[in-house]
Amino acid sequence: MGGAAALAVSAVGVSSAVAQQAGDRIRKIIINSAAQAADPQEFQAAQLVAQEWRKLGLEVEVRGMPRPQLSDLVWFNREKWDTTMWRMVGRPERSDPDEVVYNLFHSSNRDKGFNFVGYNNPAYDSIAEKQRRELDLSKRKALINEAQDIIMHDQPYFFLVYPKNVAAYLANVWKKESIVDQSGIGIRNFWTFTGAQPVGAQKDMICNATESMIALNPLYISGAIDSWVTDLVWDRLMRVGPDGLPKPWAAESATWVNDTTLDVKVRKGMKWHDGKPVTLDDVIFSFEAPAGDKSPMYKPFVSNIAKMEKQGDDTVRFTLKEPNASFFTATLSKINLIPKHVWEPTLQKIAGTPQTAEQQQEAQPIGSGPFKVNRFKLQEEIVLDKFADHWAAPKADRWIMRIVTNTEAALGMLRRGEVNFLSDYRGDPKLLEDIAKQNKDVVVASTVDMGFRFVAPNLRRPPFNDVNFREALELVINRNLMAQAAWNGFAVPANSHVSAALTAWHKPEKFTPSLDAAKKKLQDAGYRVVSGKLHYPAGVKETMTPN
Repeated sequence: MGGAAALAVSAVGVSSAVAQQAGDRIRKIIINSAAQAADPQEFQAAQLVAQEWRKLGLEVEVRGMPRPQLSDLVWFNREKWDTTMWRMVGRPERSDPDEVVYNLFHSSNRDKGFNFVGYNNPAYDSIAEKQRRELDLSKRKALINEAQDIIMHDQPYFFLVYPKNVAAYLANVWKKESIVDQSGIGIRNFWTFTGAQPVGAQKDMICNATESMIALNPLYISGAIDSWVTDLVWDRLMRVGPDGLPKPWAAESATWVNDTTLDVKVRKGMKWHDGKPVTLDDVIFSFEAPAGDKSPMYKPFVSNIAKMEKQGDDTVRFTLKEPNASFFTATLSKINLIPKHVWEPTLQKIAGTPQTAEQQQEAQPIGSGPFKVNRFKLQEEIVLDKFADHWAAPKADRWIMRIVTNTEAALGMLRRGEVNFLSDYRGDPKLLEDIAKQNKDVVVASTVDMGFRFVAPNLRRPPFNDVNFREALELVINRNLMAQAAWNGFAVPANSHVSAALTAWHKPEKFTPSLDAAKKKLQDAGYRVVSGKLHYPAGVKETMTPN
């Protein structure tokens, strides 16, 4: 037998031996993503991830789709997808890490809440619960660090980057000194939208969004763009200020009586947009409504409230089940005040049915915030009018958001003044900087977001339920490359659910991507590569189909 023939027989023998040690071939893995035109950064990041996973022997497809369709798949069909690109949006009330530490990964939120990946670790649950009760800052920080360590090991998310929020505005329309740069958020924020002062005759703030809204609903945390609108239409007892600290808003004051008792004095004279007065009963109802099973995303924020009682004609007393270090930020700055006369009949109507408040859309949304809804088409345009009766009425007459899915079209609208506040930009930031160099009236600002971008694996579906498999997939992701290639340098590599923008809470980690280490991790866990394709460990059958 010749040398070449002997080698061929030997290779076949080795391949056969490996095949005998292997289980079924792993199915094609789908990475769901926003459509390329709507979010080119996210789509390119998905392609980069797929490229590295293929080196492990996986067949991977990136599937882009409109954001509302993607949201429906991920949130309401939790058994039917393998992985998805996703984002945790930087919101002011997330300046305290409780929301990301507790709500994202506590097992009680798996079925309908924020824990959409299905992560379940009793040890993590315990830490997440303890940090809520711990009032000593240094001890709480140690617990937050421990939570980050557990997530780093278990890899329920594959963290990618903390993006830099890039926005721009026209300085010949809005006074520079009235534009607020909020910590971890950037200039696209509530304080800018309500406080921006017109320079001249144009008094409408005209913004853009690169994707459609999903809903306009105060009981549904439906997406980044939706949140800009709900912030303006519905008041909250407190709001997180530009400095990242909570301060009274619809409340005049909030005073701790003891560790579990809080008196909140509510502003007098507030009105709903339909002209009816805001009452203490409305305030109490706003915190009762999410406590049942009809607003699962908001439920964790009120779960620690034991009872609420009226104290006189202007104060609500909150009694908590246990001390809560983040109550001002994570609850009072989070829960939207909603009119009882609007939402109580709606909730009564769907009681005892599978429907939730998240699926209800008011024909004419009613809040008490500084802007009121004039008209809205979720896929086209939202027009809000100044609510002149508000104690903090906006400086602008109207706030308009136009859905412009094409990035180049949005830039053209900025050049022509058809948009005077570029609130949503997903293209190359350098193009925007070039425009600013050519036009002195265009002002660009970028800020590291307190949110993050990530790949979410569905832990309900094998092989993503295996921590060894997840660790291997994480090991091949080059976050530095991701930040440069997909985000053009306008991002910081991410390693934790607590953003680098939250410097007091973030625990830095070094990244060392390694294909060899990933292959060894899989080999040690029993996975085998047969004819270039990754297989389960011996005896393991493929029970899923590509989503």
